[in-house]
Amino acid sequence: MKTIAADAINRALSFPMLVDALDRAFASNITVPPRLHYDIENPTASRETTLLMMPAWQAGDVAGIKLVTVAPDNAEKGLASILGTYILLDVDTGRMKAMMDAPSLTAKRTAAASALASRYLSSSDSSTLLMVGTGTLSPELIRAHVSVRPIKRVLIWGRSEEKTQAVISQLSDLPLSFEIAPSLEKAVTEADIISVATLSQTPLIKGAWLSPGQHLDMVGAYRPDMREMDDDCLLRGRIFVDNVPGATKETGDIVIPLAQGVISETDIEADLFDLAQQKYIVDRKPADITVFKSVGHALEDLAAAKLVALQEGIE
Repeated sequence: MKTIAADAINRALSFPMLVDALDRAFASNITVPPRLHYDIENPTASRETTLLMMPAWQAGDVAGIKLVTVAPDNAEKGLASILGTYILLDVDTGRMKAMMDAPSLTAKRTAAASALASRYLSSSDSSTLLMVGTGTLSPELIRAHVSVRPIKRVLIWGRSEEKTQAVISQLSDLPLSFEIAPSLEKAVTEADIISVATLSQTPLIKGAWLSPGQHLDMVGAYRPDMREMDDDCLLRGRIFVDNVPGATKETGDIVIPLAQGVISETDIEADLFDLAQQKYIVDRKPADITVFKSVGHALEDLAAAKLVALQEGIE
């Protein structure tokens, strides 16, 4: 059994390869039972600590499970908000093949899923990307979107200029124009693709700000009480998700509008399974606004872990 640290995962997973691997995985026969999601009361923090257990397997091949905790107050303690481990198993023998750093694996596969959705949904000539949020996912999301669209200009909006500069410094190898966006509303009006990855509990993106042809990539708001976009975004846009069962239960961006009757489940046109399996063909008109909401899926973890194992020469 091999232990694979974050730096090795980052080296192993290039976005062009990972996006293609996810596309194949969503079209395959990987079994994914419901994830286990628990919010654990934590009186010393501002909100609960979330425990996630996400299993998946492919018959005759490999199985895997991700154990993750999300503790939003960890930044104040000098710790990452997401901690965990991914265990990859051989189905035939049951032996443990590898133990991997889950946060880096999660960041890579989450960003790759957004890029895969963008490849299906966004305008093929999208050249300006707005990144909302300056956390761990932000540089990964930027790299992922750049791998599938001809992005030349990147706007970054965050509440801390220091964190925004830190994101830019991590991307110094990319031949792009980076700008700090002082006004979120103005930045939204200038972008072709808007990627949002925050812990906001109230909507940041307003539908009234959107323009025809834009693509929204909504990555945060992983709990039913969290939102990153308002109702108007959903009413103006064509709605897609990574997986319908998860999106309709786990994220406030979908759960709250469903509960209030703003949208119905039939307003969700397709998920990544439908797109990868070509059960749904996106006939995108130039004026369409597309909205992609991701909540994560254990299939993505397994596909990413398999690719890491392949790159690391693990039999």
